Amino acid sequence: MSNEILQKVKDLTDNGRIEVPSWTPKPAATQFTDTNDIEGMRTAGRLASEVLVMLEEFVVPGVTTEQLDIIAHNYIVGEQGAIPAPLDYHGFPKSCCTSVNDVICHGIPNEKPLKKGDIVNIDITVIKDGYYGDTSRMFFAGSAAPHAERLCKVTQECLYLAIDMVKPGTRLGDIGAAIQAHAHKHHYSVVEEYCGHGVGTTFHGSPQVTHYGKAGTGATLEEGMTFTIEPMINAGKKQVKHSGPDNWIAKTKDGRLSAQYEHTLLITADGVEVLTKRPEETRFY
Repeated sequence: MSNEILQKVKDLTDNGRIEVPSWTPKPAATQFTDTNDIEGMRTAGRLASEVLVMLEEFVVPGVTTEQLDIIAHNYIVGEQGAIPAPLDYHGFPKSCCTSVNDVICHGIPNEKPLKKGDIVNIDITVIKDGYYGDTSRMFFAGSAAPHAERLCKVTQECLYLAIDMVKPGTRLGDIGAAIQAHAHKHHYSVVEEYCGHGVGTTFHGSPQVTHYGKAGTGATLEEGMTFTIEPMINAGKKQVKHSGPDNWIAKTKDGRLSAQYEHTLLITADGVEVLTKRPEETRFY
């Protein structure tokens, strides 16, 4: 089966990337009341999640993250009629982020083949009609070691317990404290240099959503806000080191594994809507 997948990957990537069409940004906003804006965010979120679903069969040993980037790029541009938001964003050179093993975030796709047991976060952001959908999840290249699976499981639990708290009136400090407590309970650390963020008709806006903090503090969530929660959890210490062009690539300083899951959320009148939910996440339906 892997040989069939590798051949399919080769066929999908031999011609390189489709040219990205020009587009016009909308005025930046991360809170909406108009139903047209909300529908725009729903569409962008759905498209971003569909890219992750589409990529799953291709994350196998022997595939390069460069190939995964080309497949994602061409699907976003050619099939979805959308724009890959990371491409050329403040100089970022690729269309998605692929963070392998000890890379915390902003991994740059490259020609190194994935090995059996590698864990990789793929972070997808699409722009559709000026609206941004931003999401990521962990993948295993073949079967992962039990300790790697456990790290990913706990990291996803951190995201889910945070989502369960989101509603009007919740303080951001409550969310950060809950994520931190769950990670520490399992003897993991929380990356503090990066955070979730407002997203809407802009890639990064307010509020900043830290994944650590003190309950009862921070901004109060309001109906219509759209933002990401994206905990980055390390198996070892929280410290980060940077490398790569323009220091984009963030790695664990101690070389141990890191995991991340991310969703784009809309605060509703009485709770939350997960705009980037995937079909297997039946808890959100």
